[in-house]
Amino acid sequence: MLLFLSVNYLSGIVSSFGEQAGTVWRTLHEKGDLSESELLSFTQLTDKQLHAAIGWLARENKIRKENNTYLLGETNLAPTIGKDAGKIWRTLEIWGEVDTQSLSLLSRIIEQDVFTAVGWLAREGKVDGAVRNIDEKKILFWLK
Repeated sequence: MLLFLSVNYLSGIVSSFGEQAGTVWRTLHEKGDLSESELLSFTQLTDKQLHAAIGWLARENKIRKENNTYLLGETNLAPTIGKDAGKIWRTLEIWGEVDTQSLSLLSRIIEQDVFTAVGWLAREGKVDGAVRNIDEKKILFWLK
């Protein structure tokens, strides 16, 4: 049984992005406009989870950012996230399975923006990922 739970944990990172996006959407819907730190506090998501959720919601055209505040509405994040998603796609196409730190270095995108771009690509069904080294929480992504 323990082995099954471990395997399940390893394979579920990208599929959880949609659930996390739902959490962010519901929080903004209930509480209104929020800063990143407020979203982290209210949702109890990690920084990486929040950014992946923002990428997912941006791809769905449901979230925007004005100054340092996130709000629901037609996205204004597509140009930046879409460009970053293209860089991540090309990097994964060339290198295959890549951890987030290496993705950041290879694509020249800061790690939080890597997660935003991966969230965008996950919403499109183009990437998958897993936590491979549980002790170090090394997250790997690859193209589907």
